[in-house]
Amino acid sequence: MARNLGGFLVLFLAISICEAASIFQPISDSHRSAALELFSPADGSFGSLEETYEALRTFEILGIKKRPDISTASCQSVSETLGSSTSSLKDVFHALKVNNILKCKVNDETFQGVAKRLKAVLNDASSLLDFYYSIGSLVLIKDQNSEVDVLLHDADGVFRSIKALSQSDGRWRYSSNNPESSTYAAGLALEALAGTVSLASSEIDQSLIVTLKNDIVKLFDSIEKYDDGSFYFDEKLVDAREHQGTLSTTSSVVRGFTAFASVTSGSINVSGDKILGLAKFFLGIGIPGNSKDFFNQIDSLACLESNRVSVPLILSLPATVLSLTKKDQLKVKVNTVLGSSAPPLTVKLVRAFISGTKDSSVIESLELKFDPETAVHFLDVLPKSVDVGNYKFVFEIVLHDSEDKNVYATGGQTQVPVFVTGLIKIDNAEIAVLDSDHDSVETQKKLDLAGENAVSLSANHLQKLRLSFRLATPRGNIFKPHQAFLKLRHETKVEHIFVVGNSGKQFEIILDFLGLVEKFFYLSGRYDIELTVGDAVMENSFLRAVGHVELDLPEAPEKAPRPPPLAVDPSSRYGPKAEITHIFRAPEKCPPQELALAFLGLTLLPLVGFLIGLLRIGVNLKNFPTSAVPATFALLFHLGIAAVLLLYVLFWWKLDLFITLKTLCFLGTFLMFVGHRILSHLASTSAKLKSA
Repeated sequence: MARNLGGFLVLFLAISICEAASIFQPISDSHRSAALELFSPADGSFGSLEETYEALRTFEILGIKKRPDISTASCQSVSETLGSSTSSLKDVFHALKVNNILKCKVNDETFQGVAKRLKAVLNDASSLLDFYYSIGSLVLIKDQNSEVDVLLHDADGVFRSIKALSQSDGRWRYSSNNPESSTYAAGLALEALAGTVSLASSEIDQSLIVTLKNDIVKLFDSIEKYDDGSFYFDEKLVDAREHQGTLSTTSSVVRGFTAFASVTSGSINVSGDKILGLAKFFLGIGIPGNSKDFFNQIDSLACLESNRVSVPLILSLPATVLSLTKKDQLKVKVNTVLGSSAPPLTVKLVRAFISGTKDSSVIESLELKFDPETAVHFLDVLPKSVDVGNYKFVFEIVLHDSEDKNVYATGGQTQVPVFVTGLIKIDNAEIAVLDSDHDSVETQKKLDLAGENAVSLSANHLQKLRLSFRLATPRGNIFKPHQAFLKLRHETKVEHIFVVGNSGKQFEIILDFLGLVEKFFYLSGRYDIELTVGDAVMENSFLRAVGHVELDLPEAPEKAPRPPPLAVDPSSRYGPKAEITHIFRAPEKCPPQELALAFLGLTLLPLVGFLIGLLRIGVNLKNFPTSAVPATFALLFHLGIAAVLLLYVLFWWKLDLFITLKTLCFLGTFLMFVGHRILSHLASTSAKLKSA
């Protein structure tokens, strides 16, 4: 464990800063870069029209100009989908959404045919998805072609049909045959009802609108909350086929709620704090890892950005770590969720207190200055009462125009964790060897803990080792770090760690070797000394080698504890091994080239004699079969023998033994088969001649 002390210190400092309460940041360029990575078409197009729309809509919201060119392939898919009478409602819906962005060339007859089909579906619709896709498609046609009649003459009836699927808690069912209700379905229903209102040829019965607004309030009563102030909707149907995750469920409700609010007059009794909490939920996700979640996040934030009920404003800090040494300014930005400028306002620092001590404030009621060029609210210099440490800053947004209070949601007071860091002054550092009897100093040396040290000490088991130093903040106050360790490492790599305590203004540790002989396993010899001092707000945290002490301990008794086995270094176990140098057998001495060639000639001489004798005597083909089948087998048999001879030549030339044996096994089986057939034929022919 001691071996990893340095890594643990770094990890601790990082976690201490990251453990702060969630800090919400508006959409930034990192989201734009992620969008181009997540929405990457294959061969100039996406897998479906739904994916195409999600990509185009995301690019449109984020204002990405340099995006993949998918217009040609997408418009072709849109035309085919809208022109086909067998296309599903979902495909038609997303084709119209894509067309709404790309403005493909779709003629009036196609729009009229699609509208006629959608109205026919709407008349017989019984499920929520049929209503959602057909009404949503008619709204899109209305926006894209004003010549097509898409108005609903029985809008009240359609409204009541959708409303009949609602539940008393504000959730919806997918169909009358499905008794289970869903929060995700509630968002779809609100979108469908908003479309019904916009398509109505005459005004909808206001009692239906009022009832639906009450249902929305009931739906928001079931909203859930995280400790960081973010709100979200969760799907209750755990085992249902239509179950959706928290992100998609919350996104569905936000789309439906904002869509309905945009087409109706009057207020909806949903507090601005809940809308701001929804914005914090989407921003708190960071950058999702898949395209579907990324689209839901960005599209929902766009809906909240332009919603009619209350537009959330996000207070963020470009930096939550401020250095007293560098005289960093406290900077605060206020934007909408997509990073747009906020209306005229003032940011007040209501109070600031050390984390864990809310009763005592170090700052109270300060108004931040505003720089119109950078749109940043700032505090020039931190007050003298602010020293290094972990603080909670409480901000409040005050809108200048009273009318903006009805448009924007500020969330009241916002609490943000802030780390104030600085260079810690280290002085009065010294190390000494003391006599046990009277604690008189035998050897004492000064230390420079900001630089290098190479102290050499010696002691025995009747003496003590004392290390002391002082730490002060840039404001001159006493500083108590989170970590202060003294480590002694024996030359056998056995390590011992001690916590350095503080008494008043001084950090001091005294090691009484007489009481530590068993802990040190009676190991005499050289001990290297290391001091570790670290804190999340200490800019000059260090792990410093102080020097060494030669320790003389008594001999170990028989039953004394033994040092533990040394831990195996993972780098030595799994790291690169030492290179192995192979010593090959020296090649045997070869004969002279002339002798080798002469021997080759002698080995070839019998073959030459055989060929000459064959030419002189001639080839006897009298018994060669004349009928087709036996002649074929005879020919294959001779070719097989030739192949075996060729295999021997190849083996001598380039093939290894394993390949040769495998090939010879195949050729031997082949020769056995054809040889048996031809020998059977010859035996049969010979028997017939003898009997004749």
